[in-house]
Amino acid sequence: MDLTPILNGFGVVLEPANLLYCFVGVIIGMLIGVLPGLGPGATIAILLPLTYGIGPVPAIIMLAGIFYGAQYGGTITSVLLRLPGEASSVVTVFDGFALAKQGRAGTALGIAAIGSFIGGTVSILGLTLLAPIVAGFALDFGPPEYAALGVLGVLLISSVGNGHKLKAIIAACVGLLLATVGRDTFTGAERFTFDSLNLAEGIDFVPLAMGLFGLSEILYNIEERHNQVHSPAKVGNVWPSRKDLGQSKGAIGRGSLIGFFLGVLPGGGATLSSLAAYAFEKRRAKRPERFGRGAVEGVAAPETANNAAATSSFIPLLTLGIPANATMALIFGALLIQGIQPGPQLVAQHPDVFWGVINSMYIGNILLLIMSIPMVGVFVRILRVRPAILAPITVLITLLGAYTVNNQVYDIFLVIVFGLLGYLMKKLGFEPGPLVLAFVLGSMIENSSRQSLLIFGGDPTGFFTRPISGTVLALVLLVAVLPLIRPLISPLISPLISKAVRRRGPAGEPAGHADDPVEENTR
Repeated sequence: MDLTPILNGFGVVLEPANLLYCFVGVIIGMLIGVLPGLGPGATIAILLPLTYGIGPVPAIIMLAGIFYGAQYGGTITSVLLRLPGEASSVVTVFDGFALAKQGRAGTALGIAAIGSFIGGTVSILGLTLLAPIVAGFALDFGPPEYAALGVLGVLLISSVGNGHKLKAIIAACVGLLLATVGRDTFTGAERFTFDSLNLAEGIDFVPLAMGLFGLSEILYNIEERHNQVHSPAKVGNVWPSRKDLGQSKGAIGRGSLIGFFLGVLPGGGATLSSLAAYAFEKRRAKRPERFGRGAVEGVAAPETANNAAATSSFIPLLTLGIPANATMALIFGALLIQGIQPGPQLVAQHPDVFWGVINSMYIGNILLLIMSIPMVGVFVRILRVRPAILAPITVLITLLGAYTVNNQVYDIFLVIVFGLLGYLMKKLGFEPGPLVLAFVLGSMIENSSRQSLLIFGGDPTGFFTRPISGTVLALVLLVAVLPLIRPLISPLISPLISKAVRRRGPAGEPAGHADDPVEENTR
């Protein structure tokens, strides 16, 4: 393996301006993680206009820092307030808050910081080794392969993501419809513009993202939290004991691997990884009843996994041009704003961006470890600020940012429209993530599909004659058909599972045990 590009990437990161943006991104991410509800997706959407004024390398370094920095920030509210700052920190509440009630909040935060650092570092090493291999393999991709990958990405994020599957698919279809608004690239014909000159060039990604993620989150969280008053738990010694470290080391190692592999999957991400790591640790524990009552492994495993997943989710984005989750779709849009197309050619055409972003994560991870423990007191004070005070300031910044992109009042109107749409979606149980992901991938799917049909002379079966596109489309069919055949298979499998459980005897704990925090949270 040629180490020259990697070393050159460290040279890019160590430039003072890039180091500064890495530091700023991590700090903002931690602060956003502490403020429940806003989240990295909304923050990145709000800050997208700022990326116009800076270069691609510092812009993406800063946005990446916000993403993985927020994963640890959400831990603080989970432990101190029993209020997850991020969806990926939901499971941390079970044992983190239990430790805080025992006067061991510092131990929980210290274990989380160490696990986050190790999980993130392991995942960065995997990203460094695996990403160039995937990119090299993907150099053989043509329009048929990109079309198939785009369809698979939209379908996976719709069917594997959180929430109601049908609602996710509907949201994805709306995103694909919005992607067709504007002039046809091939014929120049106007589609769904309603004779509006503003819509002739299509819907801009920035106001759409700022509305669906930024403004809608603010409106929703004002309604949900304006009457809530929280008193953070006291934080003592934040450095865990040898016993705590010994109990956590296995969970940290397993959480790193689980997070890395699940983070690569579209629809997987930090939330699914943290849930899977927590469930795995409880299932293999000799005393599973400890979980939910202050087990340090119950903090170490999910916090390690969600940070590992946050890093590994960059692999499909940078190498294939396929966002693995909604936040990656926003970073995908930020790269497009800079005139950079993520995908197999990124390594060859923009090595400074590719290796600069990857290597900045090493620095950002170290900054997180250094700052997370000493700044706990600052974050506790921030938690006392009421959302009703922060919300108007955030709305003003959002609308001003939208206006500065093109200096058009029309963009502010779009932000408000999509903000109200996002708010209604959340109230009705629709997640905006599939919509944004489908919107981002929609143009690629359409253009690649039409180019492919020109190559195949209009014969759609040509997609299945190429090995890679045929394999990907076979996966698409499998993912689409699996939910339909699952009800038919379940009656056949359930008796076999019941027999196996009965054979395990009293040592095997039933799946629906009342003491299971995961089950309680699901209910």
